[in-house]
Order: sequence, then C-alpha cells, then structure tokens
Amino acid sequence: MVARRQRRGAARRYLGGFTLLETMLTLIIVSVGVASVFDAYTSFVTTNTWSTHSATGTFLASEIRELTRRLPKHDSVTGLEVVGGDLVGWGPEAGEFGPQDFDDLDDFNGLMFAYDGEPFGPGDLLTLGSRLPGPIDATGSTMDDFSLLGLNLDGEQTPFGWSQFVTVQKVDPFDFVTVLPNNFQVPPAGTDPGRAVDEYPLRVTVVVHYRDPLQDQPQVVAWLTWIVP
Repeated sequence: MVARRQRRGAARRYLGGFTLLETMLTLIIVSVGVASVFDAYTSFVTTNTWSTHSATGTFLASEIRELTRRLPKHDSVTGLEVVGGDLVGWGPEAGEFGPQDFDDLDDFNGLMFAYDGEPFGPGDLLTLGSRLPGPIDATGSTMDDFSLLGLNLDGEQTPFGWSQFVTVQKVDPFDFVTVLPNNFQVPPAGTDPGRAVDEYPLRVTVVVHYRDPLQDQPQVVAWLTWIVP
C-alpha cells in the first residue's frame, strides 16, 4: 500500500513539470531550428540581391551596346591612318567631349562612365582611362541615380553605385580572340592587296561594376562582349 502511494506521488511529480535535461534538450532543438531559419533567410537575401544586381548590370551593359550599335568603327571624316609610324584617328576627335558627341566606336575605348564628384566639361582632355559622368543610357544621357560613390549629380544619397567601363580592341579577322595593336596593318605585296589599318574587326567589351556603400572596391557584376566586323 505504501509502495503504491510512493509510485503515484513520483508519477504526479514527473507529470507536473520538465526535468532539467528535458529543458536543455528543448532549448537545443529550438536553437537549431531558429539558426536554420536565419541561415535560410540570409541565403535568400544574398541570392535575391545578387539577382537584382545582375539584372541591373546586364541592363547597363546593354545600354552601351544599344548606344553604339549603329556607329561606324572609325570616324567617317578623319578616318584612321598610320603617319610616320603613329596612329592618327583613334579615340575622340577634336571637339568631342562626351558620349553624345562620339560618332564612331573607337571614341569609346578605355572610357569609364561613372560620377566621381568632379565635373567634366568642354576643354578637358579625353585620355585613355578618363572617367565621364555616368552611367549612361542608350541616348548617351547620364542616369543620375546610378553613381560610383552612391551620389547622384545633385549630391543626394542614393542606394546605387554603378559604373560602365568600355574597351574597344582591334582583333584578327580570322581569330577574334587574338588582339592586334591599334596601328596594325598588312601592306600590299605583289598580288596580295594587304589589309589597311581600318579594315579590321573590332571587339567591344563593356564591364559593369557595382560598389556597395560598405565596400572599398567595386565588384564586377556584368560583362558584355560583341564583335563588329
């Protein structure tokens, strides 16, 4: 009789609450579940952000493609020629100060379109590696909301930090992977007419970078290349 009462009392004490071990196991299970949900959410945010950036980068690269697709390879007035071993006619011509002035593909070589806080206007010399206001759209106009430093041209904060870098390279007509010097040409020899300096296909490459406000260096987001025969 006494033993039966002791067993009933122990059962009531067991059913009335959790033991320390059970409580610890429950906390571990809940913690693992929360951590899994948090990791899944973080992965989702990372993937979604990269997908958004990839789409934006592809759009910005395509805008350069659309802007240049009707342009001739070289200036139709000044042309491209080698004078005394020097190449004449490659790059922006006199009086061309920005994308809306550019009238041929080689004008874009080596230029980056991204606002860096410094104004650009007539009288500035365009050289290889110059940075112009940008990014630009298919009309050559600056898209103010996209800037390398997260600032638009009015100095207001924006969540964007984009830039477009353009490279125009002369390539072998039989092997588009092989890049040739800009002044490369094949002089006539006998019955071989040769190939003039302006008769080579061009490979245009647009690299789009994005810099997050928390990053020191921009990251490559999109890369677009095409051949102009």
